[in-house]
Amino acid sequence: MMQQTYELTIGKLKRTLPIIPINETTAIASFVLLGDSELAHYAAAKLADKISEPFDCIVTLESKGIPLAEELSRVSDHPKFIVLRKSVKAYMASPLEVSVDSITTVSQQNLVLDGHDADYLRGKRVVLVDDVISTGGSLEAAEKLLKKAGATILVKCAILAEGDAAKRDDILYLEKLPLFQRI
Repeated sequence: MMQQTYELTIGKLKRTLPIIPINETTAIASFVLLGDSELAHYAAAKLADKISEPFDCIVTLESKGIPLAEELSRVSDHPKFIVLRKSVKAYMASPLEVSVDSITTVSQQNLVLDGHDADYLRGKRVVLVDDVISTGGSLEAAEKLLKKAGATILVKCAILAEGDAAKRDDILYLEKLPLFQRI
């Protein structure tokens, strides 16, 4: 029988994560940053310490990366951060779009950047932030979108690197998160 929870430790903080099946063979420890302001603040401070290059703006993906981006923005004295949305909104002007596949999403989604935000990001050096990097599909889509906007990604970072993502040498992260095999 598969274990029911996973004990995650990030520095001085501990969280008990439920293990959730995502397909016939694999389960994940479900990490949800939304609503955990203590962890968002702590992780942002730790990631800020790891970012050595000066940057102009923080960019994150909707929605679980938002609390981390907001806290990172605060602790790094960057008054603005940009959110890549999952769909076109009525207020957007000339949005840029790319499609994305993610381990935690059943069907293909879009990633959207408002045209005003794209104009703001043109020529900027950005830090791309997410809560968890797993297969890298969301990150890859975000990179394509930011390239379309003319931004340069200096750093890609997350609180957790899940599964094989922990072997990547092109990301910063605080802790590894295992994938679980279903029996």
